[in-house]
Amino acid sequence: MSDLHARVEETRGILERIARDFSPAVFASSLAAEDMVLTDMILRAGLPITIFTLETGRLHKETLDVLEKVRAQYGHEIKQYKPQPEAVERYVTQNGLNAFYDSVEMRKECCRIRKVEPLGRALAGNKAWVTGQRRSQSTTRSELAVQEDDAAHGMQKFNPLADWSEADVWEYIRANTVPYNALHDRGYPSIGCEPCTRAIQPGEDVRAGRWWWESADSKECGLHLVDGKLIRIKSVAA
Repeated sequence: MSDLHARVEETRGILERIARDFSPAVFASSLAAEDMVLTDMILRAGLPITIFTLETGRLHKETLDVLEKVRAQYGHEIKQYKPQPEAVERYVTQNGLNAFYDSVEMRKECCRIRKVEPLGRALAGNKAWVTGQRRSQSTTRSELAVQEDDAAHGMQKFNPLADWSEADVWEYIRANTVPYNALHDRGYPSIGCEPCTRAIQPGEDVRAGRWWWESADSKECGLHLVDGKLIRIKSVAA
């Protein structure tokens, strides 16, 4: 059995356990490559895990195109959660449309409005949520566990691809003809909002294109933070 095959079987087992023991559960998809691997596994198996994405209002067209690709290939509609219009308008009026370039605080406030608050609504009423995070994506995720006790949201959090490599992700995508964001072919390994994401140069960290004007240890949007700090929570045996 190849290393990837073993990882695939293990990941499928994790997803099946989530669906069985932690219902209702949701999968927070950024529509990036890792998330498309999990989307494929969930939909192929018909698992009762709701897939949603955060439509921030500042996403690339290519990212939104993934929603149609999923609809065409799987006949499935990914649920979208959007920020509160009033909060967006207030931020833009008071600070400017692109104030997130001015400081880390302004950037995190924009992320709070466009991502963190909608995430809270998406997670409400569920027992567990799933992400496509991997340990090798950045220094802030090096201690990522497969299963965590997410005290901030009062539920279990699962990162089934925690020990997958980028090569594993792309081998799975190609082997299973999984649709993916066209920006990945243009030097974007990690994709967020359009004004906050750029292509990277050969040899750069995979998340170097996210908030590239900030230091590497601050590159999280708040979805995986508690009180502004990276969640370092005790792992739970899978």
